[in-house]
Amino acid sequence: MGSLTRANAARSAVKGAGTARPNTTKGQNVGDVSLGERLKYGFDKSMAGGPVALVGWLSLVTLVVILFAATILAISRMGPDGGFNFFEAAWQSLMRTMDAGTMGGDTGWPFRFLTLFVTLMGILVFSALISIISAGLDAKIEEARKGRSRVLESDHTIILNWSASIFDIISELVIANESRKNPRIVIMASKDKVEMEDEIADKVEDLKNTQIICRSGDPTDLFDLSIVNPQACRSIIVVSPEGVDDPDSQVIKTVLALTNDPKRREERYLIAAELRDAKNAEVARIVGGDEVQLVLADDLISRIVVQSSRQAGLSAVYSELLDFDGCEIYTTELQDLVGITYGDAVMGYEDSALIGLRYADGTVKMNPPMDMVIPEGARAIIIAEDDASIRLTPLPADAVDASAIRRPKAVRRKAERTLVIGWNRRGPMIAYELSKYVRPGSVLTVAGDTPGFEEEILSMPLGSKNMKVEAKRIDTSHSASIEALDPVSYDSIMVLGYSDTMEAQSADTRTLITLLHLRKLSERLGTHISVVSEMIDIRNRELAEVTRADDFVVSNKLVSLMLAQASENEYLSSIFDDLLDEDGSEIYMRPVGDYVDLSGPVSFYTIAEAARQRGETVIGYRRKRESEDDDDRNMGGVVVNPNKSESIEYLPEDRVIVLAED
Repeated sequence: MGSLTRANAARSAVKGAGTARPNTTKGQNVGDVSLGERLKYGFDKSMAGGPVALVGWLSLVTLVVILFAATILAISRMGPDGGFNFFEAAWQSLMRTMDAGTMGGDTGWPFRFLTLFVTLMGILVFSALISIISAGLDAKIEEARKGRSRVLESDHTIILNWSASIFDIISELVIANESRKNPRIVIMASKDKVEMEDEIADKVEDLKNTQIICRSGDPTDLFDLSIVNPQACRSIIVVSPEGVDDPDSQVIKTVLALTNDPKRREERYLIAAELRDAKNAEVARIVGGDEVQLVLADDLISRIVVQSSRQAGLSAVYSELLDFDGCEIYTTELQDLVGITYGDAVMGYEDSALIGLRYADGTVKMNPPMDMVIPEGARAIIIAEDDASIRLTPLPADAVDASAIRRPKAVRRKAERTLVIGWNRRGPMIAYELSKYVRPGSVLTVAGDTPGFEEEILSMPLGSKNMKVEAKRIDTSHSASIEALDPVSYDSIMVLGYSDTMEAQSADTRTLITLLHLRKLSERLGTHISVVSEMIDIRNRELAEVTRADDFVVSNKLVSLMLAQASENEYLSSIFDDLLDEDGSEIYMRPVGDYVDLSGPVSFYTIAEAARQRGETVIGYRRKRESEDDDDRNMGGVVVNPNKSESIEYLPEDRVIVLAED
């Protein structure tokens, strides 16, 4: 009775403590707890410990059975030929636990009963072992499918969050990684791992030597961030997530988690982060410090749309500078430039184009004064095919034909009339930027049919008082409504997609319809209409080309290119901030005939010298294409960073691409 009471007390203590160590009541010793309760406590603990602990317990049970049977066999001398010693008995017992067929030749009922017990225990143990191993493998496979295992790679590029721009980012990084050994791109987003891998396989045609690794998780969570191993990464890209009410907050929290992780590395991170609203840029810079480059998506697109509307073909120049296929922007330290003027340095490169300087204090100046002496610690900003091609070359004696250089002509600018068809959240920014470029008396007419757009247009701020804004509500997919606007009377037309109220494909379809109506009107009137269109999906650009618009700004593509480049060049964001700012130098496309005589071939050295004499830096040209086959990269005839020694015969409609103040 006493032993039963003690056992019940022990059971009550174990039940009350769960899997904790068996408790004892007052006056009760640990030794009073039965062996069965201790075994139960140990088994419960092993269940919580996972497959490895269970395998250990099964091994212990097997060992106890083998030792028990071996002891009986050694003492009783049961078995054939006078029985076994202890070690032989242990071996025989082990074989019977592993193979039930081993007992087929046993003789003597006591011996048979003992070996039957050992064999049944072996079957039980090995069945449980197989089940545990199978369950463990299934768990590991499921864990791998969910994408929760830790990344072991180093020197990899990390992309955090998921959006439609991620495919263009991957495509650009693949090109950049071709010269690297075993490059890796690790992606983490709140999305199923298999879905991410399937979408990438469908939309990125050729990964070349780059391997993609996907993981599911929350980029704002420190534990989840540790899965992608940021401490050993090369660079990090934080894209604006899709399907989130406040994507900028998500991006800022992700940057905060990266830079303030207690386990972060001591070296600086190279982070490129996308923000939708420029108002959040100040907070993001406070959070990320000098480790983050911000790509203000809407601001970037708006500025390029405005500049492209005033200079057809300009978006191709920006695309060439931003993608990895062709020439890129590099910042490099060149001691050979220290002490010479910027103007002399511009003429010192045959296969590259010096376009600006980054000073030791971090400021950037594109197209600085030609007589400015390059100081110690400045970095050269150069357009080149690759960094290996950047080298100073002596200026050939006959490189410049001084007789072919023309003197600059005074150009009188007049007030402009601009028409915007369609409307989205970038519309107010486009109007603000445009107002800072135009002359007094200019007019901007906005035609659209989104809810409340008239009130928004009339109340939006402008960058200057040079431009008046008017709104007209029309159906922008209706031919007669567009014709009633008299598009021919405007100096330039911008067609914006309804990306705020429609899906990307639907918005692009609406844009295509508008462009087709404008093309039909242009053909009927026999006059050219200057049109720049914003496209959301690059796959629709080829369809849009049949509308014969002057230029296309593919919004998602440009943002993707900027993020990819910023992840490789830590100074790129400040370079483009200066390029796209109306203060300072910007990219212009001007008639070649304003710079050199067109009566014969001229070298690009001669054009560069003509631009230098005007305080401008030349970076390329745009030539009329004889056929579509001459433009396999769809650059609209734009060539950036040509060889300066090559002589070409230009036409009056050809353009030279320069960096200039105005």
